[in-house]
Amino acid sequence: MRHRPSAPSSPPGSGSGSGTALTQGLKGRQITMISIGGVIGAGLFVGSSTSVAAAGPAVLISFLLAAALVVLVMQMLGEMAVAQPDTGSFSTYADRALGRWAGFSIGWLYWWFYILVIPIEAIAAGEVIAGPTSVPSWIPALLVIAALAGSNLLAVRNYGEFEYWFALLKVVAIVAFLVLGALAVLGVLPGSDTHGVSNLWSHGGFAPQGSMAVIAGLLTAMFSFQGSEIVTIAAAESEEPRKNIKKAVRAVVWRLGLFYIGSILIVVCLVPWNADDLAAGSYQAALDRMNIPGAAWIMDIVLVVAVSSCLNSAVYTASRMMFSLSGRGDAPAAFARTSRRGVPANAVVASTVIGIAAVIANYLLPEVFSYLIASSGAIALMMYMVIALTQYATRRKGGRPAEVRMWAFPYLTLATVAFIAGVLVLMAVLPGHRLELWLSLGLAAVLVAVGAARQRRAGARGDGPAARPLDTERIAEQAAR
Repeated sequence: MRHRPSAPSSPPGSGSGSGTALTQGLKGRQITMISIGGVIGAGLFVGSSTSVAAAGPAVLISFLLAAALVVLVMQMLGEMAVAQPDTGSFSTYADRALGRWAGFSIGWLYWWFYILVIPIEAIAAGEVIAGPTSVPSWIPALLVIAALAGSNLLAVRNYGEFEYWFALLKVVAIVAFLVLGALAVLGVLPGSDTHGVSNLWSHGGFAPQGSMAVIAGLLTAMFSFQGSEIVTIAAAESEEPRKNIKKAVRAVVWRLGLFYIGSILIVVCLVPWNADDLAAGSYQAALDRMNIPGAAWIMDIVLVVAVSSCLNSAVYTASRMMFSLSGRGDAPAAFARTSRRGVPANAVVASTVIGIAAVIANYLLPEVFSYLIASSGAIALMMYMVIALTQYATRRKGGRPAEVRMWAFPYLTLATVAFIAGVLVLMAVLPGHRLELWLSLGLAAVLVAVGAARQRRAGARGDGPAARPLDTERIAEQAAR
């Protein structure tokens, strides 16, 4: 097999100080907060109310099932990421284990998902910030994108530092909510309107909407957990990637259990599942029951922090996936170039510009924007499926994990694949999820076809995955120079 040489650290015409390798600019404390903050978004503070209203108190089962799936997927991803840390993460591993078509298609699908996260979070931030003023919401929305994209352009440590403080504020808000909520449930919080756990069964039973509603709640809960995998992408730009990934994977159980399951338990104990004020958000409704002064203002601040954090990570994640795809020859070569600070500036700018275009589309062509959003509806499930299949194929090809190992292989891996397949079938059955499933599958089919064609051409040239070095190998090579 003829191997393509690694890209030089300063390609001709790129200008002095530029290269094709990232830097190890993220600190351990930043990686820790990125791993925590990755799963805490507006979906917890506001969006979870949709799941509660759909499934009633039985939404706890929905979130437990979703959390179990994410824990299993992260254990599989951690097994591969500790062995080979890389900015492309599961896309790179799929490229090597399943074929170039798999790495190409899931990489671009994942990039598309986070491109659409940018306008979603920016629009949410714009509406909250513009609320007390007469300023059109699109102005603060664009300003938030510009500010966070600008920080990403300066250096990776800027992204890490912003995310550190964003995540810390979110954690403080959740811990405060859990403490106050527990006191209210126990009946010892002064001024609280409610206490006890009778709301778990006193409004039509534990599962008032039936078992299918629990499944519908599972879908919403599952998409709320998207973001745990970001740490395996960011770790490639840290000083000790393997150590940081191991810590993140081991902590995912208590993070999901404390932040999500704990928060939802407090909400369903304090707020009847069919309460009208749940529409304003689950946290907001619970804080109102506790009679917390200024609850609306508190939630507005928390929401702006949460959506800014998600937007910050979206710009970072989309640009790094584009950088990785470019390094493997699956995106234009310009996106593999880095600035003198080790930032893939072209990838950051391109991802941001497309995100801004989507914000504008939301205001000018809202129907088109809704279809764009629907096209990413099942991508999280596709990503989980690819991770499970990649881990299975990697182990079958002789990969021997040393530090992080998937439990009960291959049985739990195959059970995870079957569970995800079942959820995809349910999306086809449930009316509210059919459009997003078919649009996502249509986009995936196009990308798989393109990826397969590229793989055939690469095979004819003798250009296999070993010719495309891992990002950690490129970082080490540049550091040696």
